[in-house]
Amino acid sequence: MATCFVCGRGRTIGNNVSHANNKTKRQIMPNLQRTRIIINNGVRREYVCTRCLRSGSVKKAL
Repeated sequence: MATCFVCGRGRTIGNNVSHANNKTKRQIMPNLQRTRIIINNGVRREYVCTRCLRSGSVKKAL
């Protein structure tokens, strides 16, 4: 399972809860995009979550 290169965000485990309060396990996945980013004056393809992309935590390569 891929995780965000910047913040380390990965899948989390939770419950689906029905109206009758039955609980079944589910996975909550982050929105990861495989993008070309600039790291140490080089370009690499890494998985980055959209929150890190939107906040400017990572510099995208053209």
